Amino acid sequence: MMPWGLIATLLNLILIPMSIFLVGLVLIQRGKGGGLIGALGGAGGSSPFGSRAGDQFTRLTIYIAIGWLLITMIQVKAIQNDNMDRPRAAFARQGGGE
Repeated sequence: MMPWGLIATLLNLILIPMSIFLVGLVLIQRGKGGGLIGALGGAGGSSPFGSRAGDQFTRLTIYIAIGWLLITMIQVKAIQNDNMDRPRAAFARQGGGE
């Protein structure tokens, strides 16, 4: 039997920093309004990371978002399996099923 609760906890420890990174990555991108950089007093038309950085940030955002989605789906399955194992383990400890 796999320790599904442990797997769900470990995935949670990966998802929290990944989520914070994804939010930051979205905020530094320059959209129609200039992004967070423009709102904080930066030049609205220029990027502090270079002219081609927008393409790289977009690509990185897509990859991180896909990874975040996959890890979240795995975590949901781990939590579901953990919840299904718990009643059976409690039932077996009580002497049921003999």
